[in-house]
Order: sequence, then C-alpha cells, then structure tokens
Amino acid sequence: MSEARAAEAVAAEAPPLRTDPRGFVVKALTSMVRGALPAAAVLVGTSALGAVMIVAAVGAVSLVSFAIAWLKWTHLTYTTGHEDIRVEQGLLGRSARSVPYERIQDVSIEQKWLPRLFGLAEVKFETGAGGKEEISLAYLSIAEAERLREVVRERKEGAIEAAPAGMETVPDREATSQVLFAMDNRRVALFGLFEFSLIIFAVLLGAAQQLDFLFPFQPWEGDNWRWLVAGGEAQIAGIGRTAQIAALVGAVAALVLVGILTGIVRTFARDYGFRLDRTAKGFRRRRGLFNKSDVLLPVHRVQAALIRTGLLRRRFGWYGLDFVSLAQDGARTPHHAAAPFARLDELWPLVRAAGIEPPADGTVWRRPSPRPWLYDTLLHGLFFAGLGAAGAYAIDSALPLVAGAVVVVATVAANYLGWRRYRHAIGAAQIFLRQGTLAPRLMIAPQVKLQSAEIVQSPLGRWRDYATLNLGLAGGKLDLRGLRLAEARAIRGAVLDSIGAVDFSRLPG
Repeated sequence: MSEARAAEAVAAEAPPLRTDPRGFVVKALTSMVRGALPAAAVLVGTSALGAVMIVAAVGAVSLVSFAIAWLKWTHLTYTTGHEDIRVEQGLLGRSARSVPYERIQDVSIEQKWLPRLFGLAEVKFETGAGGKEEISLAYLSIAEAERLREVVRERKEGAIEAAPAGMETVPDREATSQVLFAMDNRRVALFGLFEFSLIIFAVLLGAAQQLDFLFPFQPWEGDNWRWLVAGGEAQIAGIGRTAQIAALVGAVAALVLVGILTGIVRTFARDYGFRLDRTAKGFRRRRGLFNKSDVLLPVHRVQAALIRTGLLRRRFGWYGLDFVSLAQDGARTPHHAAAPFARLDELWPLVRAAGIEPPADGTVWRRPSPRPWLYDTLLHGLFFAGLGAAGAYAIDSALPLVAGAVVVVATVAANYLGWRRYRHAIGAAQIFLRQGTLAPRLMIAPQVKLQSAEIVQSPLGRWRDYATLNLGLAGGKLDLRGLRLAEARAIRGAVLDSIGAVDFSRLPG
C-alpha cells in the first residue's frame, strides 16, 4: 500500500470511541457490592460511634471508587480501523493494544446481572492466545455491542463497511437464522437433576468462618454439637440407636436434597433460555438467566465435535455436545457448549451442521495395547504401597497400610476400566476417539483440521514397541495411546497427507 493510500485509510477510519458512560457507574457499584458483606459483618456488635466511622469510611471509599472509575473511563478509547481494532487506556501510563481482524477467532457478548439492569454488555474478542481474550470492552450498549461485532465480522471477511458508530439499529439476523437446538424450562430443570453439586456447603462454610461470632456457641467445637444434639443436658450416648440411625439418614437425605437443589439452581442460572441458531455468520448461541451470553462461532472455526455424558446420565439416554474451537467459552470452559443436554438423535444433525460426520454403523473400533495402562498400574501401585508401608512403620499402626492397599485396588480397577473403554477408529477423512468410564466421551476430528502429528515413545514404550500419537488440534487434545509403532507411523502418514492436500491460505479466515 502506498503512503497516499495509507494516509487515506487512516483519515477514513472511524474516530476513537469511548465505552458507555454508564459503565463506570456499573464498575463502581460492582466494587461496592463486593465489599457490602464484609462491611455488614463488621457493623454487627460495633458501638454507635464505631458504626458511624465505618459508614463514613464506606462512603469515602465509594466516592473514591466512583472517581477512579470515571477517570479510567475518560482515559479508555477504542478504534475500529481497516486492519485491526485498537484499545488505548491508562491513567498515569498509557497502553495501546491492537489486534488484527484476521487473528480474531470469536466475538462474544456477555451480560452479567448488574450491567444487564443498565442495558449494557461486555464484548470479548477471542484470539486463542493462551486461552484468553486479547481485548475486552466493558461496557457498551446492546446496540453498540451488536454493531461492533458486525464490524469485526464484515471487515474480517472483507465485506462492505458496517453502519456508522452510534447507530441504534442492529442487523436483523433472526430473519435469516434457523433454530438448531433449544431447551425449555422443563428440560433445563431435568438437566439440573443430573448436575448434583455441593458448592453451597463451601459457601456456607466460608460464611460460617467469617461470622462465627454470631453463633450462640463455637461451631468448630465437637463437644458443643454433641451437647446440642443431646438436648443440652443429656449425653449423646443417651439417645437410642433408632434415633441415631434416623438422624443419620435424615442428614444424608438433607445433603442429597441440597445438592440436587443447588444443581438445579446453577443449571437454570447458566442455561436458562438456551438456544442455538444457524445464521449466515455461523452458529449463534444464547443462554443465561442472570448473566446472559451471546456467542457467535463461525462454522469453519469448529475444529472437532465432542460428545460427552455421565455414568448415570448415559443410562437415561442423555448426552451433551461441545464444539472444539481455538476460542474459549468463558474462563473455565475450554469448549463451546452446542447442546448440553440432548438425545443422540438430536445431536447428530448439529454435528453434521458443523461439517463433521458421525461414525458409521460399520466403523471398526480398535482396542489399543494394554501395556501403557499396565505399566501405569504397576508404577502407581508400587508408589502407594510403599507410601502406606512407610506410614505404617512411622506411626506404628496398620491404618496407613490399609489405606494404601485400598488406593492400590482402586488404581488397578480405574486403569483396567480406562483401558476397556478406550477405543479409536480411523475413517477416510476423520478420526474417532472414545474414552472414559465415569464420564464417557467421544471426540470426532476431521483429519484436515489437525495441525500436527507427533509420535512419542517412553523408555518402556521403546522396549515393548508401543507409542502415543499426539495429534495437534487447535483448542483441544487428541492423543492416541497404546499404538504399535508401525500403526502410529501409518496414521501419522495418513494425517499428514490429508493436511498437505489442502492449501490453508485459501480457507476462510
């Protein structure tokens, strides 16, 4: 590009913009909400003068938070250039971050509960660099977030200029979209029954540690609980055997009930209104009750399909589908959930929509050599047995030895079942891998989308003629264990031939 054209491009690009001015209010309120519980705990039992001082301190901190948030907002701008998107920020020291459009893997819009009350959203640009978003803009209006996402998509694909900044209308994608999968409230609730969780007990335990002074006795002393259960005066041994069994059964039932309710609540909060559409731009997924997310994933960005289930869930015929991509679906989930709770006949059309074919009826599944699992069992068994023997000798008790024996038996069972459930199949254009006992999973990866093929042999593997084939998959992991060396070389050759037959420079960005 000549200097004149470069100057024209710079002059014609959109001017620097600021995020929504309500955003700094949301950030300040978020900081205040986080500090509300500790402040309330400190106020309990405090004298009148101390309470006044605490309230004054909280007010001063709140004013400072608002001021800092406002200053940060005034010093943050973003620019949508012709080649990249740039963000400049900083109070004392300025920083400028630029990401070319061609590097952006995914653009997602997320609404947490507090920004959602103000009609704001956070826009995240995933580049696949270390599993983190390269740029995050918080907060923008919904219309501006949609406009910005369209700008990135269109300039990434070399389309015409998007609408000007600040336009309050957004493209009508609903007119050209097709609903591929959706979950109503009944299915979300049923899904929650399988999402058993005891996280609420961790929350209550943490709160009890902070607020233990509110209890009429020290909750961490076992004698106090025995005194309470026994009625204050009587001893715990005075309770009849039937009453003790009934109390134990009731405690276990309460534990299970709380775990089920917690799973349902968490599932509703995460997957309420789950909907997957096929649009002209790719897969669009929306979900969330309090924190609403809107993710758009281009079809060609799907690297593999991952079908997963659980030991109990599988018996009832329920499975989940994830799309493996270089971009992450949030901070804790590496893959994009396409259908978290569905029947197999509902999943296969989604898999085909991503350009991936399910295994055919005549697919030949190969069982690997048991030697890697056998040697792992021997090494782990010797380690835990030795650890138990050393503990028994150190404290002169057989308890560590028994515990070590239990762990060794569990290791043997886990490795045996892991080998029994491990299968792979090589198709004409795809590789299939099945594994997992408690959480069975099936990964389907097109060979053309694999990045590399590496044969790894340990010293034992070189001695016993087996290897592991590590297949590079963007955003995922696909390792074939227990292969004969000749078989590993044959699969690697076929994969490299598939990769070499495609000119990746001609594939869409």
